[in-house]
Amino acid sequence: MSGTEIELEKDKAKFGLVAVMASNVAIVAVAVVGVWRLKGDTSVIVGILTAAFTAVSSMTTAYLGIKAVSNTARSMTLAGGPVQQQPPAPAPSVPAAPAGTDAVPAPATPAPTS
Repeated sequence: MSGTEIELEKDKAKFGLVAVMASNVAIVAVAVVGVWRLKGDTSVIVGILTAAFTAVSSMTTAYLGIKAVSNTARSMTLAGGPVQQQPPAPAPSVPAAPAGTDAVPAPATPAPTS
């Protein structure tokens, strides 16, 4: 990767993080103003705080998830394609039973009924 591509990636990461942080601050500000204006209506305050927490957590999780997938895709592209997986190792073999013996015992014969 050239120097300009690296700088571009750094700028994208910085501005993406700034955008997520600014939106989180805006959500928190709206929630604080909403709680302040309600002056003690507990059920509505709980609803506002729940919605604000959900919005902040989903925004942050989405950003981090997209960033992780983007970084993984870039590293796979730079490495020359997907990494080839090794075939699974063969299962350990079961030792053979000694000669002249049965591996499974024969069932007992039922007793005759009168």
